[in-house]
Amino acid sequence: MNPITHLLIGWATANTTELDRRSRALVTLAGVAPDLDGLGVIPEVLTRHTSHPLPWFSEYHHMLGHNLAFAAIVTALSARLARTSRWKTALLAVISFHLHLLCDVLGARSPDGYQWPVPYLLPFSQHGQWAWRGQWALNAWPNFAITGAFLLWTFWYAWHAGRSPIEMVSPKADAEFVAALRQRFSRRRTH
Repeated sequence: MNPITHLLIGWATANTTELDRRSRALVTLAGVAPDLDGLGVIPEVLTRHTSHPLPWFSEYHHMLGHNLAFAAIVTALSARLARTSRWKTALLAVISFHLHLLCDVLGARSPDGYQWPVPYLLPFSQHGQWAWRGQWALNAWPNFAITGAFLLWTFWYAWHAGRSPIEMVSPKADAEFVAALRQRFSRRRTH
């Protein structure tokens, strides 16, 4: 699935209970963190026509960040960086992280048909890869439907609860976004 979908699922996970703004951001980012290994695409693209290409995306995406060791690191960092509710933040961060892995097992097949397994036990073991034969392509309709459903939920939740993922970047912009949503979709009485 795409990073936006992972972010929205992480945001929904962060809002399953009361957390402060910082902890909600940590849980949300834990749901995106496995794809940090995808940043290897930048040096790969920049060096692909050189005498020493760096195949960092091709070789390491779904390897470095999609495993139990990285889950432990992300969970520990989330707990450490949380100001309040450290255990709750850690629990939701590990859930958010693993939802990312589950989503990738379900719908992350590449356009060329390659099924990306999740090497869950790396670096401890080469065994224990998660895979599913029915994995749908990244651009398949189920991914669009899931993204659309979480996007609708995010708009509804922002309207209802008064906060959105924008709060991670700017509380002021978030307040303006929520105000615009509420103004646009206010319950008007008709007489």
